[in-house]
Amino acid sequence: QVQLVESGGGLVESGGSLRLSCAASGILFSVYVMNWYRQGPGKQRELVASITSDGSTNYADSVKGRFTISRDSGKNTVYLQMNSLKPEDTAVYYCNAAHKIFNTYWGQGTQVTVSS
Repeated sequence: QVQLVESGGGLVESGGSLRLSCAASGILFSVYVMNWYRQGPGKQRELVASITSDGSTNYADSVKGRFTISRDSGKNTVYLQMNSLKPEDTAVYYCNAAHKIFNTYWGQGTQVTVSS
């Protein structure tokens, strides 16, 4: 059974930091592209950051320079370090495992709320 379990969300003041974690099980973690998406109130889900199996990263323009995605294949975990948080970063953050051949999987989401 495949599981992606996010943790680390919460309430933080503007300018603060949070680190999200996503622990994966039931998949061959090392071959998947791991992504973080978010969906803010009244908004569509958007891709925030991606990391490939070889460690290449990509970020949405809105988070470049503030967020860092990383992965630990020994722990089957992907992280999202979020610094200099802004109220507009408030959203439910979702972990996603994607592969061009295998199924795509989603976590249940973790709430991040940034107060002004």
